[in-house]
Amino acid sequence: MDHRSTENLYAVVAPGLEKVCAAELSALEITPQEVTVGGVAFAGRLRDIYRANLWLRTASRILVRFAEFRSRDFPDLYRRAHRLPWGRFIQPEASVSFRITCHSSRLNHTTRIAETLESALNQALGRSTNPVGDNPQLVMVRIVDDQVVISIDSSGELLHRRGYRQSVTVAPLRETLAAGVLMLLGWNGTTPLADPMCGSGSFLLEGALLARQQAPGLNRSFAFMNWPGYREGLWKLLCGEAQRGEVDVALVISGADENPKAVAAAKENCQRSGVAGQVVIDQLPVSEQLLHEGQGLLVCNPPYGKRLDLGENPELYYSELGKQLQRAYPDWRLAMLCSNPALVKATSLPFKQIASLDNGGLTVGLFTTDSQ
Repeated sequence: MDHRSTENLYAVVAPGLEKVCAAELSALEITPQEVTVGGVAFAGRLRDIYRANLWLRTASRILVRFAEFRSRDFPDLYRRAHRLPWGRFIQPEASVSFRITCHSSRLNHTTRIAETLESALNQALGRSTNPVGDNPQLVMVRIVDDQVVISIDSSGELLHRRGYRQSVTVAPLRETLAAGVLMLLGWNGTTPLADPMCGSGSFLLEGALLARQQAPGLNRSFAFMNWPGYREGLWKLLCGEAQRGEVDVALVISGADENPKAVAAAKENCQRSGVAGQVVIDQLPVSEQLLHEGQGLLVCNPPYGKRLDLGENPELYYSELGKQLQRAYPDWRLAMLCSNPALVKATSLPFKQIASLDNGGLTVGLFTTDSQ
């Protein structure tokens, strides 16, 4: 791939975080071109592809919009696909997988579409078959009203997999969502942060990375590293710049959980990510947590809905939770994720909903009290 050529790019984003991702791109001095449901379109060169993968905290994937054309039958699809410059992104020996979605199109047999594109790609690369590999290059194809859009995934594993969280608990919160919540709340790492029900530590870890201004993609690999035009020197340069830009953090980031396995997992993840010195985690239920004086942001992801069972009277659980949060964090701004506004109301705290988000396929609200 020519590092000087400008590509049409697309950041895939979970519903509700699109504007946050657009703001992240702007902060990288990359201009968002269009914000749509589920993503942000932008243009950039190879350097921008690398930087987007390295820095975006809320995106799930960075796609290169490889080709777009109209097609209504399989012979035409094959001819058009065969002419595409697949070799810019795919090594002759590389394995490839296709992910197809179709709506309102004559081409609607996803298996046959994948087979047709695979055959065209193999012919274009001068090979007879698609090699079998552990980490295939993902090609995403979307066909709507006979308009075919082919995208090359530059990320590989989803971007929420930062490389540090190997220890998890029941219903863990994705890192991209945790970071997005902190950004939606306007938390920038200058005031204390706490999660009294921290689980495996997503809010604490993402908060520490945000406060340190540490790039979330520093400790993992990406699909673009297997492209023919991969520039290792440029990648190392960008990583070096990112590391030199990290700052020391003096603020307190604290968490707790009554589950000893969750506390152990959170501590292991903090150690692995290099932020153990900034995060304090205790094994305590909310009812036993001490008074937190001063002001800061409390954010939590309590049990709700299908996520975790609260028994026959979840309102009672939330009523008691509200009392304990008010007792232990009297002057703090409070925020929580929950799929049921009635449960949030049961806390008797002045919560208001500021966003609707997706947590593992479940629609949840982000609720917060006003700053005090």
